[in-house]
Amino acid sequence: MIKKKLALCITLSLLLSGCGMANENQYNTNIDVSSNGKITSDSTTEKPIEDLKSSDKEEDIPKVKSDLKVESNSKTESESKVESTPKEKSTSTQKPTTTKVSSNISSLSTKAIGWSWLYSTRDSAELLSKYKAYGFGDTSKKIIYLTFDEGYENGYTDSILDTLKANNVHATFFVTKPYVTGSFNGASNTYLLKRMSNEGHIIGNHSVHHKSMPTFTDEAAFNSEITQVEDAVNNVPGCKMSKYFRPPEGTFSELSLYYTQKLGYKSIFFTLAYKDYDVDNQPDPASSKAKLLKNTRDGMICLLHAVSKTNATILDSLIKDWKSQGYEFKTLDELPS
Repeated sequence: MIKKKLALCITLSLLLSGCGMANENQYNTNIDVSSNGKITSDSTTEKPIEDLKSSDKEEDIPKVKSDLKVESNSKTESESKVESTPKEKSTSTQKPTTTKVSSNISSLSTKAIGWSWLYSTRDSAELLSKYKAYGFGDTSKKIIYLTFDEGYENGYTDSILDTLKANNVHATFFVTKPYVTGSFNGASNTYLLKRMSNEGHIIGNHSVHHKSMPTFTDEAAFNSEITQVEDAVNNVPGCKMSKYFRPPEGTFSELSLYYTQKLGYKSIFFTLAYKDYDVDNQPDPASSKAKLLKNTRDGMICLLHAVSKTNATILDSLIKDWKSQGYEFKTLDELPS
């Protein structure tokens, strides 16, 4: 009987001992799983942070992360970065643009720079190039870019258009808002604008009030001088304003060039012009033509005022003489980039 009880006790003891081992093994397994999870987590999150701490302050880590400089081989973290990439890229591109604009405006010069009738662009060449402004075109070829300024109509644009058509020459007409909305002898200037457009000429922008653009340091006021003319031209059926702007008086500043470019316009100055704009004191046709021919240069942008009776008189023979000297005519759309 005693032996049976002893055997029973031994059996129970062995059973209890087996359950304890099973529970201990199960607990150890759980520890391993949890430990593995922690190691995995540490390898994907803490290691990059430790790397960063060696060179960056702890408070800088969020900034570095937002710039996507934290690297990880973890699939989960990699996927997370891929999903956030569009948002991060958008943020990173917007910030520099905002900073650049505010920084540029505060540092850009408002000093007015004049432009002479026979101007050498060397002094401002870097500035003009930076803001896509032109004083000349392709100087490697015998090319002329013919342009006309139209502050108001004086009765000669019809004749000028006839001459251009007869000689198969296309030009650019820079118009002010008063020109677009104005008239001559009771006839609306929209008829002339439509002729320009229909006959393949470019309509450019010459501002609303024809004032020196460096005087408009406020961006909204500056923009209004250009956009109002653009809107007026675009409201004429069949006409469209091209993104070329001729600064009135030929004056500019770095800030005015910047504002112009920001609106999507190219600033167009000139290589050659002369005093043809005084309608009450028109220059002699023969001497005017001789002066223009003498100062003709390869790739020049020539400015003529359409209010000039002299220009209307000499234009046909002037174009023919230019052609006889081997010059060809191109539009501002064909300026070198």
